[in-house]
Amino acid sequence: MTTAYPNLLQPLDLGVTILRNRVLMGSMHVGLEDDRHDLGKLAAFYAERAEGGVGLIVTGGFGINRTGWLLPLAGKMTSAAEVRRHEPVTRAAHDGGARIALQLLHAGRYSYHPLAVSASWGKSPISPFPARAMTGREIRGTIDDYARSASLAREAGYDGVEVMGSEGYLINQFLAPRTNRRTDRWGGSPENRRRLATEVVAAVRDAMGPDGILIYRLSMLDLVRGGQSWEEVVALAEEVEQAGATIINTGIGWHEARIPTIVTSVPRGAFSWVTAKLRPHVGVPVVASNRINMPAVAEEILARGDADLVSMARPFLADADWVRKAEAGAPEDINTCIACNQACLDHVFQRTRATCLVNPRAGHETELVIEPAGTGRRVAVVGAGPAGLSAAITAADRGHDVVLFEAGDDIGGQFRLAQRIPGKEEFAETLRYYRRQVERTGVDLRLDTPVTAEELIAEGFDEVVVATGVRPRIPDIPGIDRPEVVRYDQVVSGEVEVGDHVAVIGAGGIGFDVCDLLTHPGIPGEPPDLDEWMAEWGVTDPDRARGGVADPQPVASVRTVHLLQRRTTRHGTDLGKTTGWVHRATLRARGVTMLGGVRYDRIDDEGLHVSLGKDHDEQRVLPVDHVVICAGQESVSGLHEALRAAGVASHLIGGAEQAREVDAKRAIEQGVRVAAAL
Repeated sequence: MTTAYPNLLQPLDLGVTILRNRVLMGSMHVGLEDDRHDLGKLAAFYAERAEGGVGLIVTGGFGINRTGWLLPLAGKMTSAAEVRRHEPVTRAAHDGGARIALQLLHAGRYSYHPLAVSASWGKSPISPFPARAMTGREIRGTIDDYARSASLAREAGYDGVEVMGSEGYLINQFLAPRTNRRTDRWGGSPENRRRLATEVVAAVRDAMGPDGILIYRLSMLDLVRGGQSWEEVVALAEEVEQAGATIINTGIGWHEARIPTIVTSVPRGAFSWVTAKLRPHVGVPVVASNRINMPAVAEEILARGDADLVSMARPFLADADWVRKAEAGAPEDINTCIACNQACLDHVFQRTRATCLVNPRAGHETELVIEPAGTGRRVAVVGAGPAGLSAAITAADRGHDVVLFEAGDDIGGQFRLAQRIPGKEEFAETLRYYRRQVERTGVDLRLDTPVTAEELIAEGFDEVVVATGVRPRIPDIPGIDRPEVVRYDQVVSGEVEVGDHVAVIGAGGIGFDVCDLLTHPGIPGEPPDLDEWMAEWGVTDPDRARGGVADPQPVASVRTVHLLQRRTTRHGTDLGKTTGWVHRATLRARGVTMLGGVRYDRIDDEGLHVSLGKDHDEQRVLPVDHVVICAGQESVSGLHEALRAAGVASHLIGGAEQAREVDAKRAIEQGVRVAAAL
């Protein structure tokens, strides 16, 4: 095969069908599964990914009964009416040349409703409702429900199903001593704890017959205390294969695990070694998963023999045409998933529709439609940060003549800083993508070119989009103009090298990023080392410890750092819902001192003087070498105001329109939507 990715693009014969490549689009809930009126939108979502070349799609999880719902009225597959509603979904995938499987899910103690059940009584950390222990009759009925849902899925046109046996959901709860304290035939010994999983797989196989794809999502690394041993994982895989599984998919970590598994700071392909460890024990294809986002990474995993397929979920939010671009030998055209979680998982946990920070069309394919412009217009975009870049390439794709002005010497805006933060190296991929799209679309990029309203008017542009971004806000503190007081952008860019003792004013996202940078011993922009990352978070070979959990070995901070905020709330309350805990845990482990309710009194030769306590009656001096200002941003919107004063209609987007927390998700979406309407 004359391709850079011969293993990735090689067909796979499953016996019951042939997959056109080794790419499995992993299950992810996008918020279109639960309302029957949204299934048409879900069909459009999968259609674009199928047309983009995916071999096998696995849907978000659908309940097998009401007690297994994630939420009340969540999506399920339990009736003939639901079969009919799903037919457009399966038809869309097949029309695009893909195979599609419905994920069967029972949430167990993760259910967010009072009907929750589990192997034993208990409450998970992620639901307020305690789960009661299932009776033997209920367990047998649940096995029957899995089988019935699988049969209905086949009637709806699905090529098969995935049985969700990982991530800490019901089946996983039966497997682990952590949550299974039963003494009957469903608990006690490892063999008894495995009984539910193997009987579900056997019942599903009987219900579907021999020609349905049966994927079992197996938790190979629980990453919680009291998880499965490696011997138990291997025995389960062997029994699942014997019971009728066609494919074994890798599951990593329970949702309640305090070890990150899919955020951007996790090294690429960090867990393929676990799949490789299992592969010799089974005869069916196995799938590697987690933090695989580019073809070269996927190809290396397959070429090494770690797995037979690779699973990617969020990379197909970022770019529906990921596989087609790999086939064309054009990885530079891929809009890479940066694993930020901001628009996907954060949205799902806030019960809103998932989309993607770098691709706001994801999940909105029927609503955010990019069509050719009726009449090409001459468009000026001012500012080449994420907002301006998204506006410029979208407008150019629609047929407009676009000039992109940037006052600095390169594109990227705040992303140029973000890519230097440890664990955010992926942000460089977004800038690589935009550089390529500027070239592809023919946008006239003018670097080192600040532009005035008069100059724009003189050039006669039909439309002006102002994306001039933000500037750091400088608080009014006595001594703020001293040389040891520096802005966050000066520190992150490397313009200023700070000393060994530092105070950071402002505990928003940028304050946390600066603290991460200042306490990390690595070189900015270098990807994380896998062994060092595993040691830092306490990930080990499951042969050594149940669940693959060891005592963490935190990275020793290279500086003494104080992170201060005026607010009395917990530090990082505005960080991402699914990533904030990672940032807080990282800084705590490195010994960063977090002070809240702070009044900043002055900065002088002694250091930073602050007052603490409810009445600010506790005075303290922090003897620091530098004070780094991370106290928010101010919009740079003067150009927009000048254009309006001159009677020119302009569109204000991104940080220039709203500076709070420098929201790249909002900025990129605004750029796309403004350009789509020009």
